[in-house]
Amino acid sequence: MTTSSLHLTSLNHISLVCKSVEKSLDFYQHVLGFIPIRRPGSFDFDGAWLFNYGIGIHLLQSEDPDNMSKKTEINPKDNHISFQCESMGAVEKKLKEMGIEHIARTVEEGGISVDQLFFHDPDGFMIEICNCDNLPVIPLAAEPIRACSRIFKKQQIVIQTQLQSQQLQQQQQVVPSSQEKCLPVTVKDDFRPLHDNEIF
Repeated sequence: MTTSSLHLTSLNHISLVCKSVEKSLDFYQHVLGFIPIRRPGSFDFDGAWLFNYGIGIHLLQSEDPDNMSKKTEINPKDNHISFQCESMGAVEKKLKEMGIEHIARTVEEGGISVDQLFFHDPDGFMIEICNCDNLPVIPLAAEPIRACSRIFKKQQIVIQTQLQSQQLQQQQQVVPSSQEKCLPVTVKDDFRPLHDNEIF
């Protein structure tokens, strides 16, 4: 972030104009796992709001749905929104079970592989699912990158666990063999997901 740039904190939401809010709502809820949330009642136009993964999806009903163009070819270089996942294999299996047309791509960079899956929402807006966090985030300039609070919290958990492990090793080294040694600290619960389909 430069001194002349806007002082932002995080991505809040993206808005999508839909041919049918009902169909798009069903897609983002049951395919991508978004949760419908309350929308301001003062709006005088049709739409729906959803939230998950730290961002919102705002669906807007098109005023001229019959004339909305729809892209049929899946082009990875087209405008899209990307979601991180834990298992690319599980995601692709689910897409096949749902009968959703998709294409797969793999990017190789410095010995690191990134897998990608691309498919369309009901209006032809492209969705990507990837394991892009395999690639390190390296700024081109000496500018700090502001991580969101969820990422910072996860980093804190990892650091805390590493410190606990180091302290445990030190304690085991100084305790005489005739005495009872400390048992390893169980940290499995510390690595539970930071959110599980919850609105936060």
